[in-house]
Amino acid sequence: MEIDVLTEDDAWLAVPEREALARRAARAVFGVLERPEPPSELSIVFTGDAAVAELNRQWRGKAGPTNVLSFPAAGGAGAGAGTLGDIVLAAGVVAAEAEAQGKPLANHTAHLMIHGLLHLLGYDHADDATADAMERLEIRAMARLGLPDPYEDATAPGRAVRPELLDER
Repeated sequence: MEIDVLTEDDAWLAVPEREALARRAARAVFGVLERPEPPSELSIVFTGDAAVAELNRQWRGKAGPTNVLSFPAAGGAGAGAGTLGDIVLAAGVVAAEAEAQGKPLANHTAHLMIHGLLHLLGYDHADDATADAMERLEIRAMARLGLPDPYEDATAPGRAVRPELLDER
């Protein structure tokens, strides 16, 4: 898979390894799903809150920025060859969340890229069952990167990956 990374906001320079992290995160997702990476292109845009707020308003009818948006390419989620889609991350929102949750910015960024890619592949969190399934995949992908469970309280003791979620397929 070819991953095009565009950095539009200098605040993202705080994650100097973001391009390599994007590639590792994508490999982790496909590893967890136990399927080969499709011969397709993925675009990841590291931008600012204002740009994400405009996209959120235009495409989702919601005011203000959000942490990550995913835009599947024509043909639907996980269409295969060609362009898989775009993942867009908001610098200010992501940094504020990472700080509030006591997580390294790179870890939170990796989690949101994984989350966004799963959306492009057709996963969602519209109800409890689909949210739980998606969360389990995210946790397992993060573990493949050697990173902790993103849903554990980072300020709590014993915040290691929950082993019961790693073994389930």
